[in-house]
Amino acid sequence: MGPRSRGRRAGAVQHTNNSSALSKSSLAAYGYVQDTYAALLVPGTARRAPLIHRGYYVRARAVRHCVRVFLERTGATSGGLRAQILSLGAGSDSLYFRLKTEGRLSWAAVWEVDFPDVAQRKAEKIRETPELCAVTGPIQSRNPGSALFFESLDYRILGLDLRQVERLDHALAAAGLDTAAPTLLLAEAVLTYLEPDNAAALISWAAQRFPDAHFVVYEQMRPHDTFGQFMQQHFQQLNSPLHGLDRFPDVESQQRRFLQAGWTACSAMDMNEFYRCFVPSEERWRMENLEPFDEFEEWHLKCAHYFILAASKGDTLSQTLVFPSSKVFPRVDPASPSGTLSASVVTSDSQSPDFKRYGHASVLLSPGIILSVGGFGEQEGRHCRISKFHLLSKYCDFEWKGKQICSWGIGTQWDGRLYHTMTKLSDTQVLVLGGRLSPVTPALGILQLHFFKSEDNSTEDLNVTVTKAGPEEDSTLSCWRHSTTEVFYKNQKYLFVYGGRSVVEHVLSDWHFLHVVTMTWVRVPVEGETPAGRHSHSACSWQGGALIAGGLGASEEPLSSVLFLKPVTCGFLWESVDIQPPITPRYSHTAHVLNGNLLLVGGVWIHSPSVPGVTVINLTTGLSSEYQIDTTCVPWPLMLHNHTSILLSEEQQLLLLGGGGNCFSFGTYFNPHAVTLDFSSLSAGQ
Repeated sequence: MGPRSRGRRAGAVQHTNNSSALSKSSLAAYGYVQDTYAALLVPGTARRAPLIHRGYYVRARAVRHCVRVFLERTGATSGGLRAQILSLGAGSDSLYFRLKTEGRLSWAAVWEVDFPDVAQRKAEKIRETPELCAVTGPIQSRNPGSALFFESLDYRILGLDLRQVERLDHALAAAGLDTAAPTLLLAEAVLTYLEPDNAAALISWAAQRFPDAHFVVYEQMRPHDTFGQFMQQHFQQLNSPLHGLDRFPDVESQQRRFLQAGWTACSAMDMNEFYRCFVPSEERWRMENLEPFDEFEEWHLKCAHYFILAASKGDTLSQTLVFPSSKVFPRVDPASPSGTLSASVVTSDSQSPDFKRYGHASVLLSPGIILSVGGFGEQEGRHCRISKFHLLSKYCDFEWKGKQICSWGIGTQWDGRLYHTMTKLSDTQVLVLGGRLSPVTPALGILQLHFFKSEDNSTEDLNVTVTKAGPEEDSTLSCWRHSTTEVFYKNQKYLFVYGGRSVVEHVLSDWHFLHVVTMTWVRVPVEGETPAGRHSHSACSWQGGALIAGGLGASEEPLSSVLFLKPVTCGFLWESVDIQPPITPRYSHTAHVLNGNLLLVGGVWIHSPSVPGVTVINLTTGLSSEYQIDTTCVPWPLMLHNHTSILLSEEQQLLLLGGGGNCFSFGTYFNPHAVTLDFSSLSAGQ
């Protein structure tokens, strides 16, 4: 790589600092953290989305945890030596100012290193801001030509290239850094922007030069799954690619990396584990209630693709447990795969519109005709709530034709809801229940879709009207991410609506029965222990009742339970389905019953680093087995959450429609086309 190319790459990396600084400023402005200094260190302001706030919040909590453990340990055992924090690639971070204000630097000092341009801008910003100067105290004049851009009694800022380790070593020594003193080296999203050899040199240098030290790292991992590929693509487009992820793709390889470089102890975990184990429950509750939020899948996936690591060495610090093993996050890995299921892109005519959306609902209108409605996706070249209906028609053995249609006539129009349910009433009628327009606006009222064909009876010219059904002022359903299942009571068909979430309640544990013929809500006796509230679960009709699987619980943690709403003489009875081996808790999946098996397809889980495939549960024996999805024939990453699926029983296939989500700050990903999943091998093996 030439000097010009390296310069462009350095500029792109510095741009990530500017974006990160604005995010940290927004984080403080909206009450996630207490930091009055973040806004003083960055030019301008930016309002970040709740998902970005959450991502930066857990990062801030993890770094805070590690820094406090270090300072508390060294404050008691430093042996007269002043503890040191060396922040590598510090950018515009306000760590020093927060620690000084909290009174945590009476026996410690902070050194920061970043590119000379970044260091110079930060030093100038501090000098020209009275509130910051009041914290640092007297400032030493700078020696022109020195790498030291700012110096006070307990704070120094150096402008250096971390790729030049020898120069870094000399400059830090000249600035007064004592390698014999207890030292915390901090690298927040830094090493991954260095070429692997440069990062390795930095890690080894630190191990050799600091006999009593911690090295704390926060950065990305898991590059190979769909989210990871999309994450890498984002940084590649910014001209700041993530290096070394292929070599160090997970926490285990990152730990080996440090141990082999000379660090004597090392522990690491993903951010889901850190959040669950090291952020107190009351603090999690506070954070989760700061803003309306409904992007749980992307929150958990983001946390699964970042880690916090603490390596240590020396008599004092190698004995310090940054992450005590007493706080254990239960790992629930799926059973070893029993086989694979082949996925392939649905062959469709070239004129068919892309099927880019999530949070929609789909239903099989009649054999070979599938309707998908609502959700958020791409329509007419922009991302928006989908207003057009998507019809997928099978017109030969292997090909489907897609078409977008609009509601017809005067009266009720489609309101743009998502996370609703759809139930087929007949070949020409579909009922829509629940959903939301935004995280603070439920979609009220029951909608009925009526389809009618043109005079030549062709599905090519299918039209649809939207009408309101049920009581005019019906507010029974003001929820979304719920389920709707056909059940039977006294030989009458009912729709069983269960769970979900609302503006007021994070999870709902109640249920309702809608009598289909009269379109009225009816009380039906239900016995047994009331299940824990949940949303984003799956529900299937089975033996006149309903099978409920998984979901996200009250503490935003995935559930593993499978429940059966069993028909009994007087109504229904809740029963728990015993499953062996236990399944990994998941949510945002789809489910179907095929050949006496419950199929759980895709979804999100946080208790295992693997990617959810298809879990097959024998409903007679309760035995579960796992199948991986073979995406060799799918030419783009397949993201299986917030999707819908249609069971094609005769073909022994599942049609997967849509799926994806807003992937943190990396952009929005949609599966572009429908995909089939072949279950014929599963049937043959049983």
